Amino acid sequence: MLNIKKLLLFGTIYSSVLTACGNDAINVTPEPPTGPQSGDVKIYTTTASLSQDFQKTFVDFSKTSNMSPKTIKLVEGTKFQTMDGFGSAITGSTAYNLLKMTAADRTKFLTETFSPTEGMGQSYIRIAIGCSDFSLSEYTLNDKPGIANFALQEEELKYVIPVLKEILAINPSLKIMGSPWTAPLWMKVNNLADLAPYESWTGGHLNPKYYQDYGTYFVKWIQAMAAEGIKIYSITPQNEPLNHKNSASMVMFWPEQLAFVKTALGPKLKAAGLETKIYAFDHNYNYDDMADQQDYPVKIYEDAVAAAFFAGAAYHNYGGDKKELLDIHAKAPNKELIFTETSIGTWNDGNNLAKRLTEDMREVALGTVNNWAKGVIVWNLMLDTDKGPNREGGCQTCYGAVDISKHDYKTIRKNSHYYIIGHLSSVVKPGAVRIGTEGYTANGLVYSAFKNTDGSYAFVLLNDTGEASRVTLNDGKNHFSYEAPASSVVSYTWKP
Repeated sequence: MLNIKKLLLFGTIYSSVLTACGNDAINVTPEPPTGPQSGDVKIYTTTASLSQDFQKTFVDFSKTSNMSPKTIKLVEGTKFQTMDGFGSAITGSTAYNLLKMTAADRTKFLTETFSPTEGMGQSYIRIAIGCSDFSLSEYTLNDKPGIANFALQEEELKYVIPVLKEILAINPSLKIMGSPWTAPLWMKVNNLADLAPYESWTGGHLNPKYYQDYGTYFVKWIQAMAAEGIKIYSITPQNEPLNHKNSASMVMFWPEQLAFVKTALGPKLKAAGLETKIYAFDHNYNYDDMADQQDYPVKIYEDAVAAAFFAGAAYHNYGGDKKELLDIHAKAPNKELIFTETSIGTWNDGNNLAKRLTEDMREVALGTVNNWAKGVIVWNLMLDTDKGPNREGGCQTCYGAVDISKHDYKTIRKNSHYYIIGHLSSVVKPGAVRIGTEGYTANGLVYSAFKNTDGSYAFVLLNDTGEASRVTLNDGKNHFSYEAPASSVVSYTWKP
């Protein structure tokens, strides 16, 4: 075990230690804040070595003429997408781990994570409709045949909903997305040709006979959550609709999703007066290499009636490349894009921050935002140091955005996904518009600029090089400089 004294997110020392979780971690004691503690521009810096751990500092606008050749100018007249938010998934496993903490420790962590004024301000989370592969058991909300038997289950009532209420008390404007991993088994068939009953949590298809009941299932879930004080902002009809191997899972090819939403889910939501957004697909960039599923959402949009029910499409990155977002945006520029799942684990050296911080910032955070994603959501917010709780048939090699010690449910290791989301959510607020930039570019520098609804600017920069880089930012009225350390992520926010 490696013990590292860490800085609290916003500059004060706290007593938790960093647990290495079986990985070679870098033994670095973060430097105490030595820079200005007030100024025109607020800056958060995290280095891959953790010599700076979301360290907050300030700089003032320059009072001299700007002669720097490394100047990036914000171009407010060039506007891209409006941002919805950034966050992670509150799975059953995550909720279970959070509730194993003391109330004081949990409040502290949730405040650091979700508070717009005292923390990172994470603003968008994803939850399962029924079970996911990170639930404590396999279940749906309607396991007894007949839609009249719909009811929230123990995992929602005992774990997920209490955690959501605590988060909403900290950040009442939080957006919540829901996704089902499977329909109730009595609604499933082996395929659409045979229509034979399919009593399995894994695979199978939704029986068209039950499209209307399943549409009602979504409506009942949204209404049941609303009765608990939890507003559902968006849904996807099926998590990973091309994945027939997950626990749990259900296949929903694009013609099936088109028909289900067009004839049942869309009209049911409308009839109930619900404005919950529907996002198509919710799976990999490469469509799992299925030739007939390529451009899945675009094929749905070709049906005007169905398209009207969809706000846009959601993507994961377990296969393919983020450039697919650009392709889909070019083919359907009036539809939204959102990134809804990615994970770290043993397969990608997931809790080696020295490797993952810069790669995940480049490929997931800034990479998807710069390709028109309105929001970025990573997988489990919190797993334990045994990568769980997990189940057979689900991922048993995943890490959380943070990992909590199973020995004391107090010691927390923060992984790359926690930092990449926090570096966006801390300065880019819901409703912000991504704007253009011009000027200095260099290999290894990736960045994006935004205008928040309160008139402030936000700028998030990745320095994926082995050398520090002093960059000057110019908003057309003011300019300032700051040295981005080697292998670091830096977030800036200021009012002109």
